[in-house]
Amino acid sequence: MAPRDRGETNRDSTSLELMFDLATVVTVAAAAHALAQDIEAGDLALGAIRFACSFFMAWLAWANYTWFASGYDNKSAAFRVVTMVIMFGSLTLAGGIRSGLGDQPHWLVLIGFSIMRLGMIALWLGAANGDRQGRLTALRYVAGIGAMQIYWNTLIILVSPQAPLYFPLFALGALGELAVPALAERGGASNWHHGHIINRYNSFNIIVLGECFAAVALIISGPATPQFQHFWWAALCSIIAFSMWGLYFDRNEQLLGRKLSVVLTWAYGHCVLFAAGAATAAGFAVLLADASNGTVSKQHIALAFGIPIAVYLTALWLVRDRTSRHGSMHWLLLLVAALVLASSVFIAAHALESIAVLLVVAVSVRRRLYPAGSRAD
Repeated sequence: MAPRDRGETNRDSTSLELMFDLATVVTVAAAAHALAQDIEAGDLALGAIRFACSFFMAWLAWANYTWFASGYDNKSAAFRVVTMVIMFGSLTLAGGIRSGLGDQPHWLVLIGFSIMRLGMIALWLGAANGDRQGRLTALRYVAGIGAMQIYWNTLIILVSPQAPLYFPLFALGALGELAVPALAERGGASNWHHGHIINRYNSFNIIVLGECFAAVALIISGPATPQFQHFWWAALCSIIAFSMWGLYFDRNEQLLGRKLSVVLTWAYGHCVLFAAGAATAAGFAVLLADASNGTVSKQHIALAFGIPIAVYLTALWLVRDRTSRHGSMHWLLLLVAALVLASSVFIAAHALESIAVLLVVAVSVRRRLYPAGSRAD
């Protein structure tokens, strides 16, 4: 697989990449659904940990493939077949998440993740064979992915999910996965297209916001007969989702440069942002569960969507506004995030309304203060 031209114009997502996104949608939806169920059962903290683990695996597999495809997608039959194998692994992973992360080893999750990672090893070997300049970088990825997959196999096979060390060991594995690109790219950056990567990450954000829309549809269709309360909740959740879209897609100034530290901060910060978007959808879904059985406290419901929204705004500040050239905008998202958290804690009964107002105001302020021509539609 020879490297593609980094400077090619009009580089957009391919139909195959969009189909890969659809496979990822299923996994993200499964993780968000599991989080909503845990919150409804009163396991807010445990549910958040399980969700973080599930979402990390889905995002990691998507990110591994996306960055590789940006540099080496040659549209060959071999590339497409391996991509479809990785997609099948993603669907298997989603099946494992949907079946429940209980007390037994997560065999389906392990099988799905293993299929995806073996596919990535095959692709990087192809890059090592076709890109002389990037051969060592490609082989470092092969070694890193292979070593980490051995770690995951050992963890899931030998350590019970109920063991006290399971989640700390999972976190250690996650750190190891995040270290792989940092180590592989240090000796020489892999080949990837700047505009294409931004486009792909924009697409993933649409995926997680789409989960919010799915939750809105559930809220509307919840009662047997249409009810004003459900339409009100759905309208407020829609306003929040639209505002999250408006705050993210308001300009093109993203990923300023190819310096390794800048790229890693941008890419890993987006993992947190995407997870928060999907978790927001789970928080919205809890509204419907409360309307059905009334077993979830108002405080837990408010925190279920308030915390993810605040994290989303904070992560967006980290990957973009932290280095903003507009001084007036520098701290806006952090201020709004703090107010969102305060609303969830102190006015839980009306947190949905107050957060919707806060986000609409934030979007309006940004639109007014940005100079003409700085927006991205």
